[in-house]
Amino acid sequence: MFPEATLRSNPFIYTPSAIAIIYTSSTTSRQIDLKKIIAYSPVAHMNLVTIGMFSPNIQGIGGSIPSMSSHGPVPPALFLCVGVLYDRHKTRLVRYYVGSVSTMQNLSTIFFSFILANMSSPGTSSFIGEFPILVGAFQRNSLVATLAALGMILGVTYSLWLYNRVVSGN
Repeated sequence: MFPEATLRSNPFIYTPSAIAIIYTSSTTSRQIDLKKIIAYSPVAHMNLVTIGMFSPNIQGIGGSIPSMSSHGPVPPALFLCVGVLYDRHKTRLVRYYVGSVSTMQNLSTIFFSFILANMSSPGTSSFIGEFPILVGAFQRNSLVATLAALGMILGVTYSLWLYNRVVSGN
């Protein structure tokens, strides 16, 4: 609606959003509770949406819409998987899970598919939104796009760590 105001407020939006992506990803990496890991991870994705919405190009704005739509099913599905795990093991602490793949093969497969969507791997709904956001942000401000990509790399590490610990054990 207000393109001039959007261009002038970009530093005030980009800076906290890029910092929040890095901060929430690093905070999520230190969590030991399954629900907290799942709850903190969408915060980084929504900050990436904010960066995309304030980039004055079609890639950033167009990527924000599928990314927000992907936020609807992916975290609730991960919460559902964690709820099933909690129902079986009566704990949400990651260290008590040792090899769920041997007892719950179907849940492990479903959990893996939503972990892939959570870390925006190619072919998932999150990737369709987040890749254009990074392209649009890179056209506007390469430092912000680099910081956002670094936050996404941190997201991949804690997502794979979570899956490895829950499904395979130590």
